[in-house]
Amino acid sequence: MNRENIKHLIFDLGGVIINLDTTLTIKSFASLTGKSEEYIADFSTSHPIFHQYEKGEVSNEEFRKVIRSITEKELSDESIDHAWNAMILDLPKERILLLESLKKYFDIYLLSNTNTIHMRRVNELRLEGNITEFDQLFNKDYYSHIMGKRKPDSNVFEQVIDENDLDPQNSLFLDDNFSNIEGATRVGLQTLHVTSPQLMMDYFNGRKN
Repeated sequence: MNRENIKHLIFDLGGVIINLDTTLTIKSFASLTGKSEEYIADFSTSHPIFHQYEKGEVSNEEFRKVIRSITEKELSDESIDHAWNAMILDLPKERILLLESLKKYFDIYLLSNTNTIHMRRVNELRLEGNITEFDQLFNKDYYSHIMGKRKPDSNVFEQVIDENDLDPQNSLFLDDNFSNIEGATRVGLQTLHVTSPQLMMDYFNGRKN
């Protein structure tokens, strides 16, 4: 990848801009339900409801109903939402400042697999960071539950490329999930696998030197 040719940046949200720890959601549901963490982790990766929810194919109410069925507990809406959002940690100020700086030199976009319950918490963090709207940080933001498609499927990347007339060879996609990196590579995007937030900070700080 020739970094000097990059004109457009496409960022993932969770694990790249916002800190995540998915184990906290597993622990929270295990504590709520008395099920083992292994049981919770297994259904969280195998049940189709999670991909369906990220694609906006099921409502919040339908999602919660399946959670109650899987966990065999009559959990309240509030307890489900709290446990589901336990993974979402913080929006570090240094990353806000980085995005504000990058927007002066690049077209930057957000592309996130997410859902409405998570977005409520994300928007709370956004406001805590004095970001009125994500338009302040990105030229355009894309969310799987609104698009009706999710990473790593090719069509989600193709929509961002087509709607913004991007040349994939001049566009860098950043994500912490390797399967999403592979999906972006299949449509010709340049990629950076963000194995740690510091890697991203070092990449851009080094680019300016």
